[in-house]
Amino acid sequence: MTLVFHSAASRGFANHGWLQANHSFSFANFYDSKKMNFGALRVLNDDLIAPSMGFGTHPHDNMEIITIPLSGVLKHKDSMGNSWEEVNAGEVQVMSAGTGIHHSEINGSASESLSLFQIWIVPNQKNVTPRYDQRFFEPSQDGELQILVTSMDDTSPDSSLKIHQDAQISRINLSANTSFKYSLKSPNHGVYIMQVFGVSKIESTELNARDAVGISEIDNFNIDVSKDSQLLFIEVPITF
Repeated sequence: MTLVFHSAASRGFANHGWLQANHSFSFANFYDSKKMNFGALRVLNDDLIAPSMGFGTHPHDNMEIITIPLSGVLKHKDSMGNSWEEVNAGEVQVMSAGTGIHHSEINGSASESLSLFQIWIVPNQKNVTPRYDQRFFEPSQDGELQILVTSMDDTSPDSSLKIHQDAQISRINLSANTSFKYSLKSPNHGVYIMQVFGVSKIESTELNARDAVGISEIDNFNIDVSKDSQLLFIEVPITF
């Protein structure tokens, strides 16, 4: 097993007033040569956006972009014809930028902050037709791995959103004093795990809120939980 620990405090931080941004990987003005990516995972931003504020119209291309609101409401507008779509906590949004899109994202509330994760994954196909999708996921049962995003090539009968990469994004809620065994898709895959809240341990590494580990070169591993937890798993090809 290869396991690399990233403490919450080691992330890049930017205070823009209206935006409090934590960057797990090099992004914008944060640069760390050791934190450029984890395989095909290029960006994991943990953002807090002030009421009625957000990102003006800007371009993307050839990137798979996944947004997971944690609390509050996101409003999204883009050049594909989507006009201020609401994405609420409990929903997940995916966007294949492909040949190029322009979009805007704002906090849809005038009184409450918006907390979200934004994830960028390098696609396995370039210059695809841009596409957009979002979906609500019912709260999962404790100890049940909830799969949110899978590959366009994955034909399994689930409700996951699809992206152009052999990846899987999932999350799980685990009660204190329980354990969970995670199995990877293939020897070429690794998984980046974010401790959303709570306390858990993988091998001898303890994870507190917003700590993360990148794990590869293993078929499966156990997670032992000491405080009620939620974990986010981003499994991607390590070489791509």
